[in-house]
Amino acid sequence: MPNRQSLDRSGLLNLLVVYLVWGSTYLAIRVAVREGAGFPPFTMALMRVVVAAGILLTWARLKNQRLRLTRQEFVLLFGSGILLWVGGNGLVTWAEMRATSGLAALLVAAMPVYGEAITCVADRRWPTSKMIGSILLGFTGVGVLSWPVLRHGSQGDVMAVIALLLAPLFWSIGSLWFQRRKTDLSVIAVSGYQQLLGGVGFVVVVFLRQEPMPAPTGEAWLAWAYLVIFGSVIAFTSYMITLQRLPYQVVMTYAYVNPVVAVFLGWLILGEVVTMWTAGGAALVIASVAGIFNNRA
Repeated sequence: MPNRQSLDRSGLLNLLVVYLVWGSTYLAIRVAVREGAGFPPFTMALMRVVVAAGILLTWARLKNQRLRLTRQEFVLLFGSGILLWVGGNGLVTWAEMRATSGLAALLVAAMPVYGEAITCVADRRWPTSKMIGSILLGFTGVGVLSWPVLRHGSQGDVMAVIALLLAPLFWSIGSLWFQRRKTDLSVIAVSGYQQLLGGVGFVVVVFLRQEPMPAPTGEAWLAWAYLVIFGSVIAFTSYMITLQRLPYQVVMTYAYVNPVVAVFLGWLILGEVVTMWTAGGAALVIASVAGIFNNRA
């Protein structure tokens, strides 16, 4: 694993984009799918990825980048697209019908726990004791955040928390799969195809759930547009770049930074309550990011 001095500067710059923009998308998702917004969750996600894919693939075409996929590339992009968008983003979007944007972002901070466990199994190695301690610190924070809802929440609230704990598992698997099966397609084309093929999965889910036709409010439309341009086109492309240029453990630290942005914006714009449980859990997961940066093997 490369040391801190060898980290790619372009990769770090794109990671900064992921830090800031994806932290704000939790707020946008909440605005788009909360009660009265008019967007069924998976329909909103489907519309988001299809439009973003159209923009990205058109952009790639105008730049004369290769768009024809080999069979292996199709399997990789289809599989990782389903895992990232339907399993990862889709579950978060569904959960935010009930969960606050800050809580959603904080629970998704379990990402490095799954990522490190999966890489250890795949590489047949044990993580260092310091890395284990860092990850357990973050996992403890997730437990602190989840406990009030699991103890006192309704069944719907509990299901939202479970979805938010499963989402990072799917996202981690999809990210690692893509990172370990490199393709020479451009980042723009990769981003476009992953969202387009992920949209196929959303179509199936929308059909099975029999979601109604959307009737979004003006506010929900603005949130959706932000998700398309900033969340899907700009930040997701930056995320694909980070996967190509930075170690996986470093990339996954965005899961710790996003909650800081999300909690602040949720409090500032939506008036979401920040409890002692929220503050304590957030402190634990944020503290663990330092351990992951400083103790990667």
